[in-house]
Amino acid sequence: MNKIIEKRHFSEKVVQLVVEAPLIARSRKPGHFVIVICDERGERIPLTIADADETRGTITLVVQAIGDSTRSICAKEEGEYLHDVVGPLGRATDIRNYGTVVCCGGGVGVAPLLPILKAMKQAGNKVISILAARTRDLIILEEQVREFSDEVIIMTDDGSYGEKGLVTHGLEKVIAREKVDLVCTIGPAVMMKFVALLTEKYEVPTICSLNTIMVDGTGMCGACRVTVGGKMRFVCVDGPEFDAHQVDFDEMIMRLRPLPVAEGAV
Repeated sequence: MNKIIEKRHFSEKVVQLVVEAPLIARSRKPGHFVIVICDERGERIPLTIADADETRGTITLVVQAIGDSTRSICAKEEGEYLHDVVGPLGRATDIRNYGTVVCCGGGVGVAPLLPILKAMKQAGNKVISILAARTRDLIILEEQVREFSDEVIIMTDDGSYGEKGLVTHGLEKVIAREKVDLVCTIGPAVMMKFVALLTEKYEVPTICSLNTIMVDGTGMCGACRVTVGGKMRFVCVDGPEFDAHQVDFDEMIMRLRPLPVAEGAV
């Protein structure tokens, strides 16, 4: 059982939880994720660790209410408990001094991006962060991102905050004005696809996190299989991060689509 110490609403459907997990807080690294089970009958939900505090023995999770299980997690209040939090899992991000690193986060993808950009800054990189969302209210963790970034660019689809446009518009402006040594991107699959297409055009190495496709988190269910460089990989055990230029995003996007329900099905 893991106690919820703090709860914060970013929006109606996006919640930040600070959870007691001292062993995980001590051993986690940027890029790692955990499996969360809300209650005894809950399913396994993989969530990337947004932050950790070794002194308090806590980890920070950002949860978007999409299905029954994530809605149940988001409904938990401070002082209540999650049935299980298991981790850290996955392969950690390769953190080193690359030079100039641009970190592109879309929507709730900013949460798993935060520990990466923080570690990149501490490794001596110049960090430029681009945060993107449909509208101003969906931009999250801006203050924390600014703390560890040399520059922050905000992009919104409707122009309600920052610049109007997609994350790729902001990224291309940065690439045009200076040398970029690495791009890290986390967000919706379609966003990462177009970031990868753009950076491939300019020959900028790019890593992406495919955490959105994970289900079981241990490689047992096979639901998170993706094609990377023409070979099948499992996101939860081989990733969640991959060379974005090698990922078959079209296949991944197709597999993320909900299956049609047959007429008359109950």
